[in-house]
Amino acid sequence: MRYALYFTPPMSDALQRTASRWLGRNAFSGAALDHPDDAGLGIDEIAAITEAPRRYGFHATIKAPFALADGLTKADLLSEIMHFCGELEPFELPPLRIERLGPFFALTPSAPSPALQGFADAVVRRFNRYHAPVSEADRARRNVDRLSERQVAYLDSFGYPYVFEEFRFHMTLTGPVDAGDADRVEAALHQVFAPFLDKPVSVSNLALFVEPEKGAAFSVDSLHPLGSFKAARRTAAQ
Repeated sequence: MRYALYFTPPMSDALQRTASRWLGRNAFSGAALDHPDDAGLGIDEIAAITEAPRRYGFHATIKAPFALADGLTKADLLSEIMHFCGELEPFELPPLRIERLGPFFALTPSAPSPALQGFADAVVRRFNRYHAPVSEADRARRNVDRLSERQVAYLDSFGYPYVFEEFRFHMTLTGPVDAGDADRVEAALHQVFAPFLDKPVSVSNLALFVEPEKGAAFSVDSLHPLGSFKAARRTAAQ
């Protein structure tokens, strides 16, 4: 079993519903969903280009998937997430945009966000002791020969090469897209996600996702609200 700490909007959120339908799967329930039939692409084409991200569900990686370190349990992890999130304040992401990152498309913030960077850095540091050491198979899968020296050091120390100054928030919408199809796919994404572009997104929780066995689909185990402890103290003080 592997765990991951992701950001994802709540199940009832309109962006969550739209993205889940685009990907063809609800990561909260695990249910398969029909792809949109009004995006300007065929259903089979959408299914093909969303195959890779469908397994992970709609999310942005904050701490990449990891097996638990020896001696630690899911209960330990859940307790730590609850206490960590309870002391943080929710914040807003800058307005989202559709961006091509190499061969795939994603939703990304349109401007830097110190609040987001601080949040991501804090998660990586706080939960570093929870992941098992990176195996040789994991290192091979990451193609370490293509990583910078700093990225390799981060992979070995934190279980993921893209942390701290290497971190880039993105909510993946496709797998690799052929260059000849990129313009059509981008136009379809703009059509589907138009209601959410150029608008801020609230980051009010951290989600624990679970992969029950190697190669299985990731699902939301629990959402942990930010600021619950601070809100409770403010209420008690009134």
